[in-house]
Amino acid sequence: MPDRTPTSTAATTAKFIFVTGGVTSSLGKGIISASLAKLLQARGFRVTIQKFDPYINIDPGTLNPYEHGECYVTDDGAETDLDLGHYERFLNVPTSQANNVTTGRIYDSVIRKEREGAYLGKTVQVVPHITDEIKRRMLLLGQKGEFDVVITEIGGCIGDIESLPFVEAVRQLRWELPPTDSLVIHLTLLPYLAAAKELKTKPTQHSVRDLREAGLQPDILVCRSEHSIPAEMRKKIALFCNVQVNSVIESLDADSIYSVPLLMRKEKLDERVIKKMKLVGGAQEPDLDVWKDFLGRLKNPTEEVTVALVGKYVELPDAYKSILEAFVHAGAQNECKVTVRMIQSEHISAETVAQQLHGADGVLVAPGFGERGFEGKLAAIRYVREAGIPFFGICLGMQCAVVEFARNVLGLHGANSTEMDAATPYPVIGLMEEQKTITQKGGTMRLGSYVCELRKGSKAAKAYGANRIEERHRHRYEFNNEFLQQFEAAGMVASGLNPDTGLVEMVELRDHPWFVAGQFHPELKSTVQAPHPLFVRFVRAAIQHHKQQVAVA
Repeated sequence: MPDRTPTSTAATTAKFIFVTGGVTSSLGKGIISASLAKLLQARGFRVTIQKFDPYINIDPGTLNPYEHGECYVTDDGAETDLDLGHYERFLNVPTSQANNVTTGRIYDSVIRKEREGAYLGKTVQVVPHITDEIKRRMLLLGQKGEFDVVITEIGGCIGDIESLPFVEAVRQLRWELPPTDSLVIHLTLLPYLAAAKELKTKPTQHSVRDLREAGLQPDILVCRSEHSIPAEMRKKIALFCNVQVNSVIESLDADSIYSVPLLMRKEKLDERVIKKMKLVGGAQEPDLDVWKDFLGRLKNPTEEVTVALVGKYVELPDAYKSILEAFVHAGAQNECKVTVRMIQSEHISAETVAQQLHGADGVLVAPGFGERGFEGKLAAIRYVREAGIPFFGICLGMQCAVVEFARNVLGLHGANSTEMDAATPYPVIGLMEEQKTITQKGGTMRLGSYVCELRKGSKAAKAYGANRIEERHRHRYEFNNEFLQQFEAAGMVASGLNPDTGLVEMVELRDHPWFVAGQFHPELKSTVQAPHPLFVRFVRAAIQHHKQQVAVA
Protein backbone atom coordinates (compact mmCIF):
# COMPACT_ATOMS: atom_id res chain seq x y z
CA MET A 1 0.00 0.00 0.00
CA PRO A 2 1.13 3.58 -0.60
CA ASP A 3 3.52 5.06 1.95
CA ARG A 4 3.57 8.69 2.83
CA THR A 5 4.92 10.82 5.67
CA PRO A 6 2.12 13.03 7.04
CA THR A 7 2.91 16.69 6.40
CA SER A 8 -0.52 18.30 6.71
CA THR A 9 -1.16 20.90 9.37
CA ALA A 10 -4.45 19.06 9.88
CA ALA A 11 -2.54 15.97 11.14
CA THR A 12 -3.95 13.63 8.54
CA THR A 13 -2.30 10.72 6.75
CA ALA A 14 -4.69 10.76 3.77
CA LYS A 15 -5.10 12.91 0.67
CA PHE A 16 -8.42 14.54 -0.09
CA ILE A 17 -10.44 14.83 -3.30
CA PHE A 18 -13.46 17.14 -3.32
CA VAL A 19 -16.17 16.61 -5.94
CA THR A 20 -18.51 19.51 -6.70
CA GLY A 21 -21.24 19.92 -9.28
CA GLY A 22 -22.66 22.70 -11.39
CA VAL A 23 -25.33 23.66 -13.95
CA THR A 24 -27.91 21.12 -12.75
CA SER A 25 -28.51 18.45 -10.14
CA SER A 26 -28.56 14.70 -10.89
CA LEU A 27 -25.48 14.88 -13.12
CA GLY A 28 -23.99 11.90 -11.30
CA LYS A 29 -21.47 13.21 -8.76
CA GLY A 30 -22.01 10.04 -6.73
CA ILE A 31 -21.31 7.75 -9.68
CA ILE A 32 -18.22 9.73 -10.74
CA SER A 33 -16.95 9.70 -7.14
CA ALA A 34 -17.57 5.96 -6.83
CA SER A 35 -15.99 5.28 -10.24
CA LEU A 36 -12.83 7.22 -9.41
CA ALA A 37 -12.68 5.46 -6.04
CA LYS A 38 -13.01 2.09 -7.79
CA LEU A 39 -10.13 2.91 -10.15
CA LEU A 40 -7.87 4.02 -7.29
CA GLN A 41 -8.86 1.00 -5.21
CA ALA A 42 -8.09 -1.27 -8.19
CA ARG A 43 -4.55 0.15 -8.14
CA GLY A 44 -4.08 -0.83 -4.50
CA PHE A 45 -4.96 2.43 -2.75
CA ARG A 46 -7.20 2.39 0.31
CA VAL A 47 -10.13 4.64 -0.52
CA THR A 48 -13.33 5.82 1.14
CA ILE A 49 -16.01 8.28 0.05
CA GLN A 50 -18.14 10.64 2.10
CA LYS A 51 -21.17 12.75 1.22
CA PHE A 52 -21.90 16.22 2.61
CA ASP A 53 -25.55 17.14 2.08
CA PRO A 54 -26.79 20.73 2.33
CA TYR A 55 -30.27 20.09 3.74
CA ILE A 56 -31.10 20.94 7.35
CA ASN A 57 -32.55 17.56 8.31
CA ILE A 58 -30.20 15.80 10.73
CA ASP A 59 -30.39 12.82 8.37
CA PRO A 60 -32.79 11.59 5.65
CA GLY A 61 -34.50 9.18 8.05
CA THR A 62 -37.69 11.22 8.31
CA LEU A 63 -37.85 12.19 4.63
CA ASN A 64 -40.50 10.76 2.33
CA PRO A 65 -38.78 8.73 -0.42
CA TYR A 66 -40.39 11.04 -2.98
CA GLU A 67 -38.37 13.88 -1.46
CA HIS A 68 -34.91 12.35 -1.59
CA GLY A 69 -35.08 8.76 -2.81
CA GLU A 70 -34.45 5.81 -0.52
CA CYS A 71 -32.92 6.12 2.92
CA TYR A 72 -29.77 3.99 3.01
CA VAL A 73 -28.78 2.34 6.31
CA THR A 74 -25.22 1.46 7.35
CA ASP A 75 -24.01 -1.33 9.66
CA ASP A 76 -23.68 1.10 12.55
CA GLY A 77 -27.29 2.26 12.19
CA ALA A 78 -26.82 5.57 10.36
CA GLU A 79 -29.72 6.65 8.14
CA THR A 80 -27.95 8.18 5.16
CA ASP A 81 -28.11 9.47 1.61
CA LEU A 82 -28.64 6.90 -1.14
CA ASP A 83 -25.25 7.79 -2.67
CA LEU A 84 -23.63 5.79 0.14
CA GLY A 85 -25.25 2.78 -1.48
CA HIS A 86 -23.35 3.53 -4.69
CA TYR A 87 -20.13 3.84 -2.69
CA GLU A 88 -20.60 0.42 -1.08
CA ARG A 89 -21.79 -1.29 -4.27
CA PHE A 90 -18.71 -0.07 -6.17
CA LEU A 91 -16.06 -0.52 -3.46
CA ASN A 92 -17.48 -3.51 -1.58
CA VAL A 93 -16.42 -1.71 1.63
CA PRO A 94 -18.94 -0.75 4.37
CA THR A 95 -19.60 2.91 5.13
CA SER A 96 -20.58 4.37 8.48
CA GLN A 97 -22.09 7.33 10.31
CA ALA A 98 -18.96 9.35 9.45
CA ASN A 99 -19.52 8.97 5.69
CA ASN A 100 -22.64 11.16 5.52
CA VAL A 101 -22.96 14.60 7.09
CA THR A 102 -25.78 17.12 6.65
CA THR A 103 -26.04 20.82 7.34
CA GLY A 104 -28.49 19.90 10.08
CA ARG A 105 -25.95 17.68 11.81
CA ILE A 106 -23.28 20.39 11.57
CA TYR A 107 -25.49 23.09 13.07
CA ASP A 108 -26.85 20.71 15.72
CA SER A 109 -23.30 19.94 16.85
CA VAL A 110 -22.26 23.60 16.95
CA ILE A 111 -25.40 24.72 18.79
CA ARG A 112 -24.99 21.95 21.37
CA LYS A 113 -21.41 23.08 21.99
CA GLU A 114 -22.56 26.67 22.34
CA ARG A 115 -25.15 25.64 24.96
CA GLU A 116 -22.42 23.75 26.84
CA GLY A 117 -20.23 26.87 26.90
CA ALA A 118 -17.58 25.46 24.58
CA TYR A 119 -17.00 28.78 22.81
CA LEU A 120 -16.20 30.76 25.98
CA GLY A 121 -18.64 33.58 25.37
CA LYS A 122 -17.65 34.23 21.75
CA THR A 123 -20.17 35.17 19.06
CA VAL A 124 -20.88 31.93 17.18
CA GLN A 125 -20.72 32.51 13.42
CA VAL A 126 -20.77 30.61 10.14
CA VAL A 127 -17.07 31.48 9.77
CA PRO A 128 -15.20 30.17 11.69
CA HIS A 129 -17.44 27.96 13.86
CA ILE A 130 -19.66 26.26 11.26
CA THR A 131 -16.83 25.94 8.74
CA ASP A 132 -14.48 24.61 11.43
CA GLU A 133 -16.98 21.87 12.28
CA ILE A 134 -17.36 21.03 8.58
CA LYS A 135 -13.59 20.82 8.17
CA ARG A 136 -13.26 18.65 11.27
CA ARG A 137 -15.72 16.16 9.82
CA MET A 138 -14.19 16.31 6.35
CA LEU A 139 -10.81 15.31 7.80
CA LEU A 140 -12.11 12.73 10.28
CA LEU A 141 -11.88 9.65 8.08
CA GLY A 142 -8.39 10.64 6.93
CA GLN A 143 -7.03 10.82 10.47
CA LYS A 144 -7.60 7.15 11.30
CA GLY A 145 -4.70 5.83 9.25
CA GLU A 146 -7.08 3.47 7.42
CA PHE A 147 -7.23 5.31 4.09
CA ASP A 148 -4.83 6.77 1.55
CA VAL A 149 -7.51 8.80 -0.24
CA VAL A 150 -10.76 10.30 1.04
CA ILE A 151 -13.19 11.45 -1.65
CA THR A 152 -15.73 14.02 -0.46
CA GLU A 153 -18.83 14.64 -2.54
CA ILE A 154 -20.48 18.00 -1.93
CA GLY A 155 -24.25 17.78 -2.46
CA GLY A 156 -26.23 20.32 -4.45
CA CYS A 157 -24.99 22.73 -7.12
CA ILE A 158 -22.45 25.52 -7.01
CA GLY A 159 -24.43 28.70 -6.47
CA ASP A 160 -26.95 27.11 -4.09
CA ILE A 161 -27.08 29.19 -0.92
CA GLU A 162 -27.26 26.01 1.18
CA SER A 163 -23.92 24.71 -0.13
CA LEU A 164 -21.87 27.86 0.49
CA PRO A 165 -20.53 26.88 3.94
CA PHE A 166 -19.28 23.55 2.53
CA VAL A 167 -17.57 25.27 -0.38
CA GLU A 168 -15.99 27.79 1.99
CA ALA A 169 -14.76 24.94 4.20
CA VAL A 170 -13.14 23.28 1.17
CA ARG A 171 -11.51 26.62 0.24
CA GLN A 172 -10.01 26.89 3.72
CA LEU A 173 -8.81 23.27 3.69
CA ARG A 174 -7.08 23.77 0.36
CA TRP A 175 -5.23 26.71 1.90
CA GLU A 176 -4.32 24.72 5.04
CA LEU A 177 -3.28 21.42 3.45
CA PRO A 178 -0.03 20.90 1.49
CA PRO A 179 -0.49 21.63 -2.24
CA THR A 180 -0.59 18.01 -3.39
CA ASP A 181 -2.79 16.76 -0.53
CA SER A 182 -6.05 18.08 -1.95
CA LEU A 183 -7.72 18.29 -5.33
CA VAL A 184 -11.05 19.60 -6.67
CA ILE A 185 -13.02 17.84 -9.39
CA HIS A 186 -15.94 19.81 -10.80
CA LEU A 187 -18.71 17.95 -12.59
CA THR A 188 -20.60 20.00 -15.13
CA LEU A 189 -22.88 19.75 -18.16
CA LEU A 190 -22.32 20.36 -21.85
CA PRO A 191 -25.88 20.62 -23.23
CA TYR A 192 -26.52 19.66 -26.85
CA LEU A 193 -28.73 22.05 -28.81
CA ALA A 194 -30.45 20.01 -31.52
CA ALA A 195 -31.39 23.08 -33.57
CA ALA A 196 -27.76 24.24 -33.70
CA LYS A 197 -26.43 20.67 -33.83
CA GLU A 198 -23.67 21.45 -31.36
CA LEU A 199 -22.58 21.23 -27.76
CA LYS A 200 -22.52 24.46 -25.77
CA THR A 201 -19.78 25.33 -23.28
CA LYS A 202 -21.25 28.50 -21.79
CA PRO A 203 -23.09 26.78 -18.88
CA THR A 204 -19.81 25.10 -17.93
CA GLN A 205 -17.95 28.41 -18.11
CA HIS A 206 -20.55 30.05 -15.87
CA SER A 207 -20.47 27.17 -13.41
CA VAL A 208 -16.68 27.37 -13.09
CA ARG A 209 -16.90 31.14 -12.77
CA ASP A 210 -19.30 30.71 -9.81
CA LEU A 211 -16.94 28.17 -8.27
CA ARG A 212 -13.98 30.53 -8.63
CA GLU A 213 -15.97 33.40 -7.14
CA ALA A 214 -16.43 31.18 -4.08
CA GLY A 215 -12.63 30.80 -3.91
CA LEU A 216 -12.17 27.40 -5.53
CA GLN A 217 -10.30 26.67 -8.74
CA PRO A 218 -11.08 23.21 -10.12
CA ASP A 219 -8.13 20.99 -10.96
CA ILE A 220 -10.15 18.64 -13.17
CA LEU A 221 -13.40 19.16 -15.07
CA VAL A 222 -15.66 16.18 -15.76
CA CYS A 223 -18.11 17.18 -18.48
CA ARG A 224 -21.35 15.23 -18.81
CA SER A 225 -22.46 15.07 -22.42
CA GLU A 226 -24.66 13.18 -24.85
CA HIS A 227 -22.04 13.54 -27.59
CA SER A 228 -18.28 13.21 -27.77
CA ILE A 229 -16.39 16.44 -27.06
CA PRO A 230 -14.22 17.57 -30.01
CA ALA A 231 -10.56 18.34 -29.32
CA GLU A 232 -11.04 22.02 -30.18
CA MET A 233 -13.89 22.29 -27.69
CA ARG A 234 -11.73 20.72 -24.96
CA LYS A 235 -9.11 23.39 -25.65
CA LYS A 236 -11.77 26.09 -25.42
CA ILE A 237 -13.07 24.76 -22.10
CA ALA A 238 -9.51 24.51 -20.76
CA LEU A 239 -8.75 28.08 -21.82
CA PHE A 240 -11.85 29.69 -20.33
CA CYS A 241 -11.96 27.54 -17.21
CA ASN A 242 -8.22 27.75 -16.46
CA VAL A 243 -7.49 24.01 -16.42
CA GLN A 244 -5.10 21.88 -18.45
CA VAL A 245 -6.49 20.38 -21.66
CA ASN A 246 -5.89 16.82 -20.48
CA SER A 247 -7.81 17.66 -17.31
CA VAL A 248 -11.02 18.16 -19.30
CA ILE A 249 -12.62 14.73 -18.92
CA GLU A 250 -15.47 13.54 -21.11
CA SER A 251 -18.32 11.70 -19.37
CA LEU A 252 -20.73 10.35 -21.95
CA ASP A 253 -24.11 8.87 -21.08
CA ALA A 254 -23.52 5.18 -20.29
CA ASP A 255 -25.67 2.10 -20.84
CA SER A 256 -25.10 1.18 -17.17
CA ILE A 257 -23.67 2.99 -14.16
CA TYR A 258 -21.26 0.05 -13.85
CA SER A 259 -19.70 0.97 -17.20
CA VAL A 260 -18.63 4.38 -15.86
CA PRO A 261 -15.37 3.22 -14.17
CA LEU A 262 -14.17 1.82 -17.51
CA LEU A 263 -15.19 5.01 -19.32
CA MET A 264 -13.31 7.09 -16.75
CA ARG A 265 -10.30 4.78 -17.12
CA LYS A 266 -10.39 5.36 -20.88
CA GLU A 267 -10.40 9.11 -20.21
CA LYS A 268 -7.46 8.64 -17.79
CA LEU A 269 -9.22 10.33 -14.87
CA ASP A 270 -7.33 8.18 -12.37
CA GLU A 271 -4.00 8.98 -14.04
CA ARG A 272 -4.66 12.72 -13.83
CA VAL A 273 -5.55 12.43 -10.14
CA ILE A 274 -2.47 10.33 -9.32
CA LYS A 275 -0.15 12.73 -11.14
CA LYS A 276 -1.63 15.90 -9.65
CA MET A 277 -1.67 14.52 -6.11
CA LYS A 278 1.68 12.74 -6.47
CA LEU A 279 0.18 9.52 -5.15
CA VAL A 280 2.87 6.84 -4.87
CA GLY A 281 2.83 3.11 -4.24
CA GLY A 282 -0.07 2.10 -6.45
CA ALA A 283 0.01 -0.37 -9.33
CA GLN A 284 0.85 0.82 -12.86
CA GLU A 285 -2.56 -0.37 -14.09
CA PRO A 286 -5.84 -0.90 -12.19
CA ASP A 287 -6.86 -4.53 -11.75
CA LEU A 288 -10.40 -4.52 -13.13
CA ASP A 289 -10.70 -8.19 -14.13
CA VAL A 290 -13.52 -8.94 -11.67
CA TRP A 291 -15.35 -5.79 -12.72
CA LYS A 292 -15.03 -6.64 -16.41
CA ASP A 293 -16.21 -10.19 -15.76
CA PHE A 294 -19.30 -8.80 -14.02
CA LEU A 295 -19.99 -6.45 -16.94
CA GLY A 296 -19.55 -9.31 -19.41
CA ARG A 297 -22.19 -11.39 -17.63
CA LEU A 298 -24.45 -8.35 -17.21
CA LYS A 299 -24.39 -7.47 -20.91
CA ASN A 300 -24.55 -11.01 -22.31
CA PRO A 301 -27.42 -12.74 -20.48
CA THR A 302 -28.56 -16.24 -21.44
CA GLU A 303 -31.87 -16.01 -19.56
CA GLU A 304 -34.55 -13.34 -19.09
CA VAL A 305 -37.21 -12.94 -16.42
CA THR A 306 -39.73 -10.31 -15.35
CA VAL A 307 -40.08 -9.48 -11.67
CA ALA A 308 -42.96 -7.39 -10.35
CA LEU A 309 -41.97 -4.93 -7.62
CA VAL A 310 -45.10 -4.07 -5.64
CA GLY A 311 -44.72 -0.84 -3.67
CA LYS A 312 -46.22 2.55 -2.90
CA TYR A 313 -43.40 4.81 -4.13
CA VAL A 314 -43.03 3.30 -7.61
CA GLU A 315 -43.33 6.63 -9.42
CA LEU A 316 -39.78 7.43 -8.28
CA PRO A 317 -37.34 4.57 -9.04
CA ASP A 318 -34.76 6.05 -6.62
CA ALA A 319 -37.15 5.17 -3.79
CA TYR A 320 -36.14 1.53 -4.36
CA LYS A 321 -32.63 2.16 -5.69
CA SER A 322 -30.83 -0.54 -3.69
CA ILE A 323 -33.44 -3.15 -4.59
CA LEU A 324 -33.14 -2.36 -8.29
CA GLU A 325 -29.34 -2.54 -8.12
CA ALA A 326 -29.48 -5.82 -6.16
CA PHE A 327 -31.46 -7.27 -9.08
CA VAL A 328 -28.70 -6.10 -11.44
CA HIS A 329 -26.09 -7.92 -9.32
CA ALA A 330 -28.19 -11.07 -8.92
CA GLY A 331 -29.13 -11.04 -12.60
CA ALA A 332 -25.47 -10.92 -13.66
CA GLN A 333 -24.64 -13.71 -11.22
CA ASN A 334 -27.31 -15.86 -12.91
CA GLU A 335 -26.42 -14.58 -16.40
CA CYS A 336 -29.99 -13.35 -16.57
CA LYS A 337 -31.59 -10.09 -17.64
CA VAL A 338 -34.01 -9.10 -14.89
CA THR A 339 -36.74 -6.72 -16.03
CA VAL A 340 -38.34 -5.08 -13.00
CA ARG A 341 -41.94 -4.01 -13.51
CA MET A 342 -42.97 -1.40 -10.93
CA ILE A 343 -46.58 -1.83 -9.75
CA GLN A 344 -48.40 0.68 -7.56
CA SER A 345 -49.87 -1.33 -4.68
CA GLU A 346 -52.83 1.07 -4.42
CA HIS A 347 -53.95 -0.15 -7.84
CA ILE A 348 -54.09 -3.80 -6.79
CA SER A 349 -57.27 -5.45 -5.51
CA ALA A 350 -58.67 -8.97 -5.43
CA GLU A 351 -60.37 -8.20 -8.74
CA THR A 352 -57.33 -6.73 -10.53
CA VAL A 353 -54.44 -8.68 -9.04
CA ALA A 354 -54.33 -11.41 -11.72
CA GLN A 355 -54.21 -8.80 -14.48
CA GLN A 356 -51.65 -6.64 -12.64
CA LEU A 357 -49.27 -9.55 -12.01
CA HIS A 358 -49.80 -11.30 -15.32
CA GLY A 359 -46.50 -12.41 -16.84
CA ALA A 360 -44.49 -11.92 -13.65
CA ASP A 361 -41.98 -14.71 -12.98
CA GLY A 362 -41.52 -13.49 -9.42
CA VAL A 363 -43.02 -10.86 -7.12
CA LEU A 364 -41.19 -8.71 -4.57
CA VAL A 365 -43.26 -6.77 -2.04
CA ALA A 366 -41.26 -3.73 -1.04
CA PRO A 367 -40.65 -2.02 2.30
CA GLY A 368 -42.51 1.11 3.37
CA PHE A 369 -44.50 2.75 6.15
CA GLY A 370 -48.18 3.45 6.70
CA GLU A 371 -51.44 1.91 5.51
CA ARG A 372 -51.61 3.43 2.02
CA GLY A 373 -51.42 0.56 -0.45
CA PHE A 374 -51.28 -2.04 2.36
CA GLU A 375 -54.35 -4.03 1.24
CA GLY A 376 -53.01 -4.13 -2.33
CA LYS A 377 -49.82 -5.76 -1.06
CA LEU A 378 -51.90 -8.36 0.78
CA ALA A 379 -53.85 -9.15 -2.40
CA ALA A 380 -50.61 -9.57 -4.35
CA ILE A 381 -49.17 -11.91 -1.72
CA ARG A 382 -52.30 -14.07 -1.60
CA TYR A 383 -52.22 -14.42 -5.37
CA VAL A 384 -48.57 -15.53 -5.57
CA ARG A 385 -48.93 -17.81 -2.55
CA GLU A 386 -51.85 -19.65 -4.11
CA ALA A 387 -50.41 -19.63 -7.64
CA GLY A 388 -46.96 -20.88 -6.63
CA ILE A 389 -45.17 -17.83 -8.05
CA PRO A 390 -41.79 -17.07 -6.39
CA PHE A 391 -42.21 -14.41 -3.68
CA PHE A 392 -39.74 -12.24 -1.80
CA GLY A 393 -40.83 -9.89 1.00
CA ILE A 394 -38.66 -7.19 2.52
CA CYS A 395 -39.39 -5.52 5.88
CA LEU A 396 -43.04 -4.39 5.53
CA GLY A 397 -43.23 -7.00 2.77
CA MET A 398 -42.57 -9.69 5.39
CA GLN A 399 -45.13 -8.19 7.73
CA CYS A 400 -47.67 -8.19 4.90
CA ALA A 401 -46.95 -11.87 4.25
CA VAL A 402 -47.64 -12.62 7.92
CA VAL A 403 -50.91 -10.65 7.96
CA GLU A 404 -52.11 -12.27 4.71
CA PHE A 405 -51.34 -15.77 6.01
CA ALA A 406 -53.11 -15.05 9.31
CA ARG A 407 -56.26 -13.88 7.57
CA ASN A 408 -56.53 -16.35 4.70
CA VAL A 409 -54.88 -19.52 6.04
CA LEU A 410 -55.27 -19.36 9.81
CA GLY A 411 -58.74 -17.79 9.51
CA LEU A 412 -57.93 -14.97 11.93
CA HIS A 413 -60.37 -12.47 10.44
CA GLY A 414 -59.32 -8.89 11.09
CA ALA A 415 -55.72 -9.88 11.76
CA ASN A 416 -53.41 -6.95 11.15
CA SER A 417 -50.37 -4.99 12.16
CA THR A 418 -50.99 -2.52 14.95
CA GLU A 419 -49.32 0.06 12.70
CA MET A 420 -52.37 -0.20 10.41
CA ASP A 421 -55.05 -0.98 13.03
CA ALA A 422 -54.30 -0.39 16.68
CA ALA A 423 -57.56 -2.15 17.66
CA THR A 424 -57.06 -5.33 15.61
CA PRO A 425 -58.35 -8.47 17.42
CA TYR A 426 -55.32 -10.42 16.16
CA PRO A 427 -52.16 -8.25 16.34
CA VAL A 428 -49.86 -10.67 14.50
CA ILE A 429 -47.47 -7.73 13.93
CA GLY A 430 -46.96 -5.33 16.82
CA LEU A 431 -44.80 -2.45 18.01
CA MET A 432 -41.47 -3.64 19.40
CA GLU A 433 -41.35 -3.45 23.20
CA GLU A 434 -38.49 -0.94 23.30
CA GLN A 435 -40.34 1.28 20.81
CA LYS A 436 -43.43 1.80 22.98
CA THR A 437 -41.96 4.64 25.06
CA ILE A 438 -40.35 6.49 22.13
CA THR A 439 -41.91 9.76 20.99
CA GLN A 440 -39.25 11.21 18.70
CA LYS A 441 -39.32 10.02 15.08
CA GLY A 442 -35.76 10.66 13.85
CA GLY A 443 -33.10 7.98 14.39
CA THR A 444 -35.18 5.98 16.88
CA MET A 445 -36.11 2.84 14.93
CA ARG A 446 -34.33 -0.49 15.22
CA LEU A 447 -31.41 0.48 13.01
CA GLY A 448 -28.24 -1.14 11.76
CA SER A 449 -26.75 -4.62 11.71
CA TYR A 450 -28.14 -7.44 13.86
CA VAL A 451 -27.35 -11.15 14.07
CA CYS A 452 -29.83 -13.70 12.74
CA GLU A 453 -29.65 -17.47 13.25
CA LEU A 454 -31.15 -19.51 10.42
CA ARG A 455 -33.05 -22.77 10.72
CA LYS A 456 -31.01 -25.64 9.35
CA GLY A 457 -32.33 -26.97 6.06
CA SER A 458 -34.49 -23.91 5.41
CA LYS A 459 -34.57 -22.14 2.06
CA ALA A 460 -32.88 -19.18 3.75
CA ALA A 461 -30.03 -21.28 5.14
CA LYS A 462 -29.50 -22.94 1.77
CA ALA A 463 -29.40 -19.55 0.04
CA TYR A 464 -26.82 -18.12 2.44
CA GLY A 465 -24.84 -21.34 2.80
CA ALA A 466 -24.61 -20.47 6.49
CA ASN A 467 -26.61 -20.77 9.71
CA ARG A 468 -25.63 -17.41 11.22
CA ILE A 469 -25.78 -14.11 9.35
CA GLU A 470 -25.86 -10.36 9.97
CA GLU A 471 -28.27 -8.02 8.18
CA ARG A 472 -29.29 -4.36 8.40
CA HIS A 473 -32.60 -3.26 9.88
CA ARG A 474 -34.90 -0.24 9.80
CA HIS A 475 -38.26 -0.84 11.49
CA ARG A 476 -40.40 -0.36 14.59
CA TYR A 477 -42.80 -3.31 14.31
CA GLU A 478 -42.16 -7.04 14.72
CA PHE A 479 -43.74 -10.45 14.46
CA ASN A 480 -45.86 -11.24 17.54
CA ASN A 481 -44.38 -14.46 18.92
CA GLU A 482 -47.66 -15.29 20.69
CA PHE A 483 -48.92 -16.50 17.31
CA LEU A 484 -45.75 -18.34 16.24
CA GLN A 485 -46.96 -21.84 17.12
CA GLN A 486 -50.13 -21.37 15.04
CA PHE A 487 -48.16 -20.14 12.05
CA GLU A 488 -45.64 -22.97 12.13
CA ALA A 489 -48.34 -25.62 12.49
CA ALA A 490 -50.02 -24.26 9.35
CA GLY A 491 -46.81 -24.22 7.27
CA MET A 492 -45.29 -20.74 7.68
CA VAL A 493 -42.06 -21.29 9.61
CA ALA A 494 -39.75 -18.83 11.31
CA SER A 495 -36.57 -19.62 9.38
CA GLY A 496 -34.54 -16.85 11.03
CA LEU A 497 -34.44 -15.66 14.66
CA ASN A 498 -32.45 -13.06 16.56
CA PRO A 499 -30.53 -15.11 19.16
CA ASP A 500 -30.72 -12.40 21.84
CA THR A 501 -34.37 -11.35 21.63
CA GLY A 502 -36.12 -14.23 19.88
CA LEU A 503 -37.37 -11.72 17.31
CA VAL A 504 -38.55 -13.44 14.12
CA GLU A 505 -36.26 -12.15 11.37
CA MET A 506 -37.35 -14.42 8.50
CA VAL A 507 -40.37 -16.48 7.52
CA GLU A 508 -40.93 -18.91 4.67
CA LEU A 509 -43.52 -21.40 3.47
CA ARG A 510 -42.68 -25.10 3.56
CA ASP A 511 -44.77 -26.12 0.55
CA HIS A 512 -44.00 -23.38 -1.96
CA PRO A 513 -41.31 -23.15 -4.67
CA TRP A 514 -39.88 -19.95 -3.17
CA PHE A 515 -41.75 -17.92 -0.57
CA VAL A 516 -39.21 -16.16 1.63
CA ALA A 517 -39.45 -12.88 3.52
CA GLY A 518 -37.13 -11.01 5.86
CA GLN A 519 -37.65 -8.29 8.45
CA PHE A 520 -34.31 -6.78 7.43
CA HIS A 521 -33.12 -5.07 4.23
CA PRO A 522 -30.89 -7.51 2.29
CA GLU A 523 -30.66 -5.12 -0.66
CA LEU A 524 -28.40 -2.84 1.40
CA LYS A 525 -25.59 -5.40 1.44
CA SER A 526 -25.63 -6.41 -2.23
CA THR A 527 -22.55 -5.31 -4.19
CA VAL A 528 -20.97 -5.97 -7.58
CA GLN A 529 -18.41 -8.31 -6.02
CA ALA A 530 -20.85 -9.91 -3.55
CA PRO A 531 -24.41 -10.17 -4.93
CA HIS A 532 -26.83 -10.82 -2.09
CA PRO A 533 -27.62 -14.55 -1.81
CA LEU A 534 -31.35 -14.02 -1.25
CA PHE A 535 -31.65 -12.00 -4.45
CA VAL A 536 -29.51 -14.56 -6.32
CA ARG A 537 -31.76 -17.44 -5.20
CA PHE A 538 -34.94 -15.45 -5.85
CA VAL A 539 -33.84 -14.70 -9.43
CA ARG A 540 -32.92 -18.37 -9.84
CA ALA A 541 -36.41 -19.35 -8.67
CA ALA A 542 -37.91 -16.85 -11.13
CA ILE A 543 -35.87 -18.41 -13.96
CA GLN A 544 -37.17 -21.86 -13.02
CA HIS A 545 -40.76 -20.60 -12.89
CA HIS A 546 -40.37 -18.94 -16.28
CA LYS A 547 -39.09 -22.17 -17.83
CA GLN A 548 -42.02 -24.10 -16.37
CA GLN A 549 -44.51 -21.59 -17.78
CA VAL A 550 -42.88 -21.79 -21.21
CA ALA A 551 -42.98 -25.59 -21.10
CA VAL A 552 -46.68 -25.59 -20.19
CA ALA A 553 -47.48 -23.09 -22.94
